[in-house]
Amino acid sequence: MKERDQISIGSQSILWVAGLGVGLVTLAFVLGVQVGKQSAALRRPVLKSVDEEMKELPEPLVDQLKIFEGDGPDKLVPAAKVDAVAPKEEPKAEAKPVEPAPAPETWTLQLVATSDAAEAKRVTAKAKAAGFATTTLKDGKQLKVRLSEPGTRAAIDKATDKLKKAGLKPFAVKVD
Repeated sequence: MKERDQISIGSQSILWVAGLGVGLVTLAFVLGVQVGKQSAALRRPVLKSVDEEMKELPEPLVDQLKIFEGDGPDKLVPAAKVDAVAPKEEPKAEAKPVEPAPAPETWTLQLVATSDAAEAKRVTAKAKAAGFATTTLKDGKQLKVRLSEPGTRAAIDKATDKLKKAGLKPFAVKVD
């Protein structure tokens, strides 16, 4: 063989090639992770507002149980058992006293909770322009702007729609 046909590679050249290979593999891995994170972020569902999340919650347990008591519109009354024999007369029980129905819950709408007094005044003026009277409560360092007049949940839900059209983001708060 001739000397020109042989290739000699020194140990320093081997180290450079190996180092360059490791560097390229590391770079490809890091870029792949970043692309994966970005594609996962694009597939993430859109964030919902508090009102939309509240609408997705199930009805309160008390309302769910009313259908079994026969009080709700979807009355579930057990079917009467039919016997071919005439029923025996049972002694009449004394009438139980009727308990008064619980007082309906009262609600109001909170328009904003902020530590900025100027923001609270701006929201108050916006609500007044929409035809709603407000009150501002101080809770620690927070100023909470709420509607002055509490009402039933149905009335508060109607007011919510009007305030949303006025550009506010109210949410229902139970009045104690």
